[in-house]
Amino acid sequence: MSLKPIFLVLIIAASSLSGCIAGEQRIDDGGVSAPDPIKIAFSIKDDYSNFDENPYRLADYLSQQIGKPVELYPITSDALALEALRFGSADMAFMDGGAGWVGWQKYGLQVAAADMKSDGKTYYQAHAWVLNGSDVADALQDGNESTDPFALLQGKTSCHTGWLKSAGMLIPMGYLIGNNYTEVIGDAEDIESLRNTIFNFFNDEASIPESGTPYYGYSGAMKCLSDGTGEVAFAKDSTVD
Repeated sequence: MSLKPIFLVLIIAASSLSGCIAGEQRIDDGGVSAPDPIKIAFSIKDDYSNFDENPYRLADYLSQQIGKPVELYPITSDALALEALRFGSADMAFMDGGAGWVGWQKYGLQVAAADMKSDGKTYYQAHAWVLNGSDVADALQDGNESTDPFALLQGKTSCHTGWLKSAGMLIPMGYLIGNNYTEVIGDAEDIESLRNTIFNFFNDEASIPESGTPYYGYSGAMKCLSDGTGEVAFAKDSTVD
């Protein structure tokens, strides 16, 4: 079941790069005026098996290109990246498209760049995955337009990739709400209403994992489905080749 595509895979939230560069200056130990560093909020691992994935290379590259010092501001979640931007601890941030959308809605953050995949695309599709032989799968494959597989998702246990993740939560829930399969439970202006909406449409056992837990991320959502914990998993299209 294919839902809507998302066009914000990787987000750098900042008014503009030039706007970030222009700032106050510091005085170094030698009494020489030095520009304040541009701080980028980034989720940093303890080690990197692939040298090309090391974000410190990005910081060094940007510093060379713009002629200004660039530092990484370590964060452990997209929520902390938003907080870093909100309170001025960081000037830019890399984050999931879903978190970027929330930042745009609540704090007026702007998109400066998107990650380009190896196929040249800057987007992917969100899919709903179910097991063969389930009533939802049967409804999808029976060729009968009167049987709606999306309607059958109601009451099922859902597997999401994490809180406010794009393909794993925001896109599928936006699809279900927008097509009148469910309604928002609570104040639509409060992002926490989404959690109540999920529990109301699916059930109280819906998996909304935290970072570092077994069901977190794309592979985690598929594990949640395959081991029988959940009955539908939401993930991007390339999760299963």
